[in-house]
Amino acid sequence: MPVLLGLLGTVAIAYFWIVRARNAAEMTHELAGVASDVIAAARRLGFRRRYNTHPVESIDEPNLALSALSLAFVELAGLPTAEQHAALLRSLQSNVGQSLKDAEENLILGRWLITECNGAEPAVTRLARRLLKLDREGSFDPLMAVLDDVAKAGLHGELSERQKDALAEIARIFKIN
Repeated sequence: MPVLLGLLGTVAIAYFWIVRARNAAEMTHELAGVASDVIAAARRLGFRRRYNTHPVESIDEPNLALSALSLAFVELAGLPTAEQHAALLRSLQSNVGQSLKDAEENLILGRWLITECNGAEPAVTRLARRLLKLDREGSFDPLMAVLDDVAKAGLHGELSERQKDALAEIARIFKIN
């Protein structure tokens, strides 16, 4: 009887470790899929990361900076809902003139850039500065139109405190009174 219990215990432990190894393998494949999406979007958009600089400083396209900044703004209020994400895509298409595919790819790459900035708050500051360097005059009005559309799609159409602080930071960076 003790031998039988020991054998059952050994089988249970082996089963537990096999299931755990399978789950780890699945998770690795999912992460590889996410990474390949980011790499594919970066290639299609012509994004080239420069070594020894922050990825945001490697942005050469104002539309990418604007899209990433808009996504960071949305994430300041928490994880975006499907409605907010759809509103952001529509707004990027109508106010910036991006195609749906370009807007989706910009948001994929923008999500990675936000992660590289260690969160949405630092990303807003860094991306706003980069957007200012890339397109001082032509980017502010489309940015505000996109942020307005996204804010209306948020919870009750109101901004969170963090989003209000981000708008003040953007106004300071663009030197708007």
